[in-house]
Amino acid sequence: MRVLAVGDIHIPAEHPGYLKFCWDIYEYWECDKVVLIGDVVDHHAISAHASEHDAATAADEYKLARDRIAEWQDYFPKALVCIGNHDIRVERMALSAGVPPQFIRSFKDTWETPNWEWDFEHYIDGVRYFHGTGMSGQQPALRAAIATMTSTVCGHVHSQAGVAWSAAPGPMKGGKPQKGKSVFGLTTGCGVDISHPAARYGANMLRRPVLGCGVVLGGTHAYFERMAI
Repeated sequence: MRVLAVGDIHIPAEHPGYLKFCWDIYEYWECDKVVLIGDVVDHHAISAHASEHDAATAADEYKLARDRIAEWQDYFPKALVCIGNHDIRVERMALSAGVPPQFIRSFKDTWETPNWEWDFEHYIDGVRYFHGTGMSGQQPALRAAIATMTSTVCGHVHSQAGVAWSAAPGPMKGGKPQKGKSVFGLTTGCGVDISHPAARYGANMLRRPVLGCGVVLGGTHAYFERMAI
């Protein structure tokens, strides 16, 4: 497969040129599969943190996100989606309030995405795709790949992007090491617009979001494509 790995979008705090950029990369690499790496929506108004005074209400944010997701579906009618920590904020809030899962709609129904498959991780050509929840610091995808010795694609850490490799020796047999294994970690970057009220918290941080997406070919070659601003 030729996979486009879209970074964290954080709708509606999405850079206005990010969708077109991802589509251009999809076309350039002649991709035939799309994975949204998670945090498709931001849920700024549904958070333990204080909301910006000029940010949308939860109801307005839902309408904005639903309409924008419809535009993403126009470009990518079928996609695999990795559920991110922002995506699941509503479910976590319901859980803390004692609301049983039977009363919570699925992501497909909530966002009207019948042909998007939402799950916490997906595997394509032996490569693991997951949001990256719990990861931080430098080269999160590579560290996840080394931990499982499985090539890995993740997002979550907005200031990190790129591809790194690690190789391990194979087991000893007859006093000689056998063929080892190489794995890559692809950190996708994101599509966040730091001028948006929902992303304003990061406007003065030393590390800024790296805008871009990833491409994986046949499970063996990985590339990061940076979106120039």
